[in-house]
Amino acid sequence: MKTLERRLGLLSVLGISMGAMLGSGLFVLPGLASALTGPSIWLAYLGAGLMVLPAALSKAELATAMPVAGGTYVYIDRTFGPLAGTIAGLGLWLSLLLKSAFALVGFGAYLRAIATDYLQIPIPLRAMALLLLGLVALLNAVGVRKVGRVQSWIVAASVLGMLTLALLAMPSFNPALLHDSFPRGANGFIGAVAFVYISYAGVTKVAAVAEEVRDPGRNLPLGMLISLTVVGVLYAVVTLVLVGHLPMQTLAGDLRPIYTLALSVGGSKLALLAAILAVLTMTSMANSGLLAASRFPFAMARDRLLPSGLCVVHDRFLTPVRSILLTVGIMAVAILALDVEKIAKLAGSFMIAAFSAVSLTVIVLRESDVPWYRPSYRSPLYPWMQLLGVLGGIVLLWMMGVLGAVALLAMTASGAVLYLAYGRHRTSRRGVFGQRGPRRELVAQPPPLPYLDAALPGQAQVVVALLGEERSPETLVEVGASLSDGRRVEVLHLTDAPEQMELDMMLEDDVGLTSIRRRISAMAQVRRFDLDLQAVVTRDVVKTIYEVTNQVHCDWLVMDWAGIRPRGITPFNPLGWLVNHLSANLALLRDAGVRYTREILALPKPGPHDALVVDTAEHLAGVFGARVTLVGYVPDDADPIRLQATADYLEQLGQLCGCPVGHRILRGKSEVSSVVDATSAFDLLVLGAPASARLRFPAAPEDAILQSAACSVLRVRAPRAHQKEARSVGARSGIRLIDFVDDALLATRIEVQTKAELFSRIAKRMAQVLDASEVDALEEALWERERSQNTSVGHGVALPHATLPAARRDYLGVFSLGTPVDYDASDGGAVDVLFVTVGPPSERNTHLKILADVARLVLSSDIIDELRQATHSEQIRDTLARHGSV
Repeated sequence: MKTLERRLGLLSVLGISMGAMLGSGLFVLPGLASALTGPSIWLAYLGAGLMVLPAALSKAELATAMPVAGGTYVYIDRTFGPLAGTIAGLGLWLSLLLKSAFALVGFGAYLRAIATDYLQIPIPLRAMALLLLGLVALLNAVGVRKVGRVQSWIVAASVLGMLTLALLAMPSFNPALLHDSFPRGANGFIGAVAFVYISYAGVTKVAAVAEEVRDPGRNLPLGMLISLTVVGVLYAVVTLVLVGHLPMQTLAGDLRPIYTLALSVGGSKLALLAAILAVLTMTSMANSGLLAASRFPFAMARDRLLPSGLCVVHDRFLTPVRSILLTVGIMAVAILALDVEKIAKLAGSFMIAAFSAVSLTVIVLRESDVPWYRPSYRSPLYPWMQLLGVLGGIVLLWMMGVLGAVALLAMTASGAVLYLAYGRHRTSRRGVFGQRGPRRELVAQPPPLPYLDAALPGQAQVVVALLGEERSPETLVEVGASLSDGRRVEVLHLTDAPEQMELDMMLEDDVGLTSIRRRISAMAQVRRFDLDLQAVVTRDVVKTIYEVTNQVHCDWLVMDWAGIRPRGITPFNPLGWLVNHLSANLALLRDAGVRYTREILALPKPGPHDALVVDTAEHLAGVFGARVTLVGYVPDDADPIRLQATADYLEQLGQLCGCPVGHRILRGKSEVSSVVDATSAFDLLVLGAPASARLRFPAAPEDAILQSAACSVLRVRAPRAHQKEARSVGARSGIRLIDFVDDALLATRIEVQTKAELFSRIAKRMAQVLDASEVDALEEALWERERSQNTSVGHGVALPHATLPAARRDYLGVFSLGTPVDYDASDGGAVDVLFVTVGPPSERNTHLKILADVARLVLSSDIIDELRQATHSEQIRDTLARHGSV
């Protein structure tokens, strides 16, 4: 299939962009807008230009990242998916062609002035509009370069003519006419801003032909900003001259204000020149509009959202002739059969919404950290400029009133119907937003990987995903191989390809990939690692990683993770869904450049990942010949009880290790600063990942530690649905949870109001199998542990536990609540399922094994759901009997 040729330079970009703005916005709208706000109309034009600026800057950035035909349609489609893309493409196409048709009909006031005042002959306006439409269509069909040249000449003549007229009118400028500049108050002024906002819509039309622009990284943003500045100043100057020369009763409602001004300043000859210039300029506007509008069906057809015939490029002229002819046909029907002026104004509401969507698109793409999104121009003042664009668009849409909302809904509904009837069955794209959201289609039935079936092994112990931003790929692979126990390691070099780029263009190995392949192969030979590297080009990184880990049944997924990006404004983690749905343990490495690991610091915390943290640190120590130190943090002002509880916790974990480990209690005012200071004496810090899928919480101490640690950091996370027994302390315990359960320690749907009341009820039940006199001691022991570390593990589950000398052995209680209770958890979630363990100091080892096995079960959503649905204690016992043994 032929592609469009890059023929447009900076002057052509300026001509198309300014030509799309200079038209009815200057020659028709000032008279109508002045009726809304009076002499302050020139300020309304400046305000509207400032409101357009965020969209212009955002679109300039997007155009340099995706310099392809389709403009706003492509940006919204690639970001929010084909449904949003279809709505945007159809709506913008109709909006542009209607406004272009309006430009051809709107010059009627000037053409009528020429015919009446000078030629004394009747001119059929609609027939003339159709004739000019035919000429514009021919010009568009024979080549975009010719369009650019014609536009440049007409725009230059229009700018020069308007500035000359303004200079001629300045001597008779009457400041007294500017008095009472806001006769209708703020509402009238804002309404005028919304009314003339569409005058600037053309500034971004050139992005629709970005695929035909030479050096788009320079010419697109430069052309947009220059044209917006020039046209904004021209609008303000000319309208200021208008209100300072013509009384409001003359200007308000005048459909040919420039002609009236020229007639007043220079008589009939100057007025004739102004009318001719108006006709040429609005024809130029229609020309730019057709050029931009015709690229929307072209781009949509290329994406299979419209019939493929519309994306055919002419062999000789290298233009999308069929798309141009379709657009011209609809414009002709509009000119003949519709009240184009009213419809075009209503269509402006969709443009305002689209401009807001463009600003939102930049936010989503930046926050998602899409690998392929690398614009050569970045909008300044991010994200405030984009937020201003979104909020400003909402205000302007509100000012458009009911009719504007109806028009917006009508175009949205039309696009949705088109997608559901045609495009939905022909495309599988999801867009960046869809790829980062819930992936129900993958959970329901993970599809096969036909392009990797032959290359992937039947099974691998570890999958290492290289996304292209690793500090040292071989270090990450070495960590993965160290976790493999000598078994197979599958290394995936993933290239995220945007939808607008053909996959076969990215299949050949680049220089960087060739180097990585050579270095990793050499390391595998020297270290005798059983590994293989596969280079994969994909449009959906999350999907590919998920499918590969399922297909090879790995125990670990190892990736690079540099933590929160300073430029981010949201806690959005692009791999959030993947993190919560992996069937393997996850290891995220922040590589600090350490190449020899001799000292490992492990920072476990009570919860579902503490056993994995300790076990991973111990395993890596055995591979690297390193020593392990378990560390806990206690604030300076903590009481002795919390200090002792933390020491006991570390000691219990250390007893399960197969090699000697050190213990260290950190004291200080801040956990982050205390741990960071300690990392200077270590080569690797191992800690758990938060239970939430959102790993980018600025408030989480783990994130701050990750950013500031002096050594490399490895964050590990057990899978939510399927804990891998080979790497779990609980899996090696050989215990049956049901053996530690007493009927008195099982209760369903307890009703309590506070956490204090909950602990009191639990202590009374536990005392029934211990000693009735130990109720107070038991309740205090539970609170001591709780003050040391909140025992909520997320998903509405908590694991309170305590050591009590009066206990004869270890006990496990399972309780569900009728109404979730506030648990003061770090994630803010309420709790409705509790696993409570109590045991004597002499049975600390067994106590920890119970905790580890309970943590493993908590990761399975099935058992938690069953416990929530249980209505009596026997159902809890049956559930534990089925799930609670290893």
